[in-house]
Amino acid sequence: MPNANEDNLSALSQVQRRAVSELLRVSPVADDLARRFQEAGFSLALVGGSVRDALLGRLGNDLDFTTDARPEDVLKIVRPWADAVWEVGIAFGTVGCQKDARIEDTDRPGGPAVEQRFQIEITTYRSEAYDRTSRKPEVSYGDSIEEDLVRRDFTVNAMAVSLPEKEFIDPHGGLRDLAERVLRTPGTPEDSFSDDPLRMMRAARFAAQLDFEVAPDVVAAMTAMAERIDIVSAERVREELSKLILSAHPRKGLTLLVDTGLAERVLPELPALRLERDEHHRHKDVYEHSLIVLEQAMALETDGPDLALRIAALLHDVGKPRTRRFESDGRVSFHHHEVVGAKMTKKRLTALKYPNDLVKDVSHLVELHLRFHGYGTGEWTDSAVRRYVRDAGPLLDRLHKLTRSDCTTRNKRKATALSRAYDGLEERIGQLQEQEELDAIRPDLNGNEIMEILGVGPGPVIGEAYTFLLELRLENGPMERDAATAALKEWWAKESKG
Repeated sequence: MPNANEDNLSALSQVQRRAVSELLRVSPVADDLARRFQEAGFSLALVGGSVRDALLGRLGNDLDFTTDARPEDVLKIVRPWADAVWEVGIAFGTVGCQKDARIEDTDRPGGPAVEQRFQIEITTYRSEAYDRTSRKPEVSYGDSIEEDLVRRDFTVNAMAVSLPEKEFIDPHGGLRDLAERVLRTPGTPEDSFSDDPLRMMRAARFAAQLDFEVAPDVVAAMTAMAERIDIVSAERVREELSKLILSAHPRKGLTLLVDTGLAERVLPELPALRLERDEHHRHKDVYEHSLIVLEQAMALETDGPDLALRIAALLHDVGKPRTRRFESDGRVSFHHHEVVGAKMTKKRLTALKYPNDLVKDVSHLVELHLRFHGYGTGEWTDSAVRRYVRDAGPLLDRLHKLTRSDCTTRNKRKATALSRAYDGLEERIGQLQEQEELDAIRPDLNGNEIMEILGVGPGPVIGEAYTFLLELRLENGPMERDAATAALKEWWAKESKG
């Protein structure tokens, strides 16, 4: 029987074989660039996430390099070589560029080369540190790659491959940690998180993306230093949170944020869902329920990870802590928690500097997530179905997924009944869409026609007439022009008398 050491050596061997294959694929670009640095008297190494991903067999066309060349020297080298160059990160020692190259397709050895586009970042050896009050890192350049690697966030990101000779550099045991699927820091986690507190968020994000465990001393430091995240800008926190939520295992990362106290500072609505159970245990664990809804929503995604759907699934019940009431009959109620939750969601996502469109969409989904529960076993009128579609608008598909995901009952009979009821609602929506073009519900008369029929010019009354006709359309479905005209004139006669 193989022992643990033999298993680890075997895992390391597999990791190294994957890395060789990945590095051979990008060698035409990476080696060409490295030779140009050599000729200019500088060194170049593939570093960080690129090396980690190569070892995991998932290296893409986004390549990260480190060098002893200063940014101005990097610009001189890459400008004649790259197809495009940008300097947005130059204040932090990073030069970005784009290179198009014909590369052999590793899935079809011996086949024709394929045109590929590489996004490249080249960063001068550096270290970063925050002071206690600054939101921005102070950058100082280093003189060796070893000095650069020790200041990186985790050992699995503190490996490098010098080019073009392809010497593997791993002073902190990152390869072994990668094989063991664990996140550790090159130095002490306290020093690492003091350098950049955002690394605590990154620990949770990498745990979620890579399905890695976080070393106990790292978790302890995250817990002790959670308040340090307060000096990091909302934009940087938002980017890490989004990557975590969009990952393959968001529960793992979110749980880590909650358990260490970080969530209390960046997304306090989430740990607040861990309500104390009432003495009769009459309500669900809302926190656990929300994580399950998130996972069930992920299972319904059809076009890749959907950030708006996932955030809505995670936050759909955030209004429950504020609306919880213990009724006289022993029941627990959360009246209007969807309305309260929508406002809370909007406030939090705005504070995290999410785009306005996403804030609006997620908040609206939270507000609508309970609407279906008035459907019962199909008692809604066609008018109610039209209003459901109209209110959801372009979010209808996401609302379908969120509503279905919100069923986490272990009662199979109840779950089946809910699923069948929603199947019935979707069928009715489909039938009405075929008959009435529900996706573009509008009055049967447009603004110009309203003005012509009423003999009035532009003004508030046209909007009022439009709203009347829209309500009529929702209530009765499509109307013939003559019927709509008659209804409009009748409405106008009453309005004029009033």
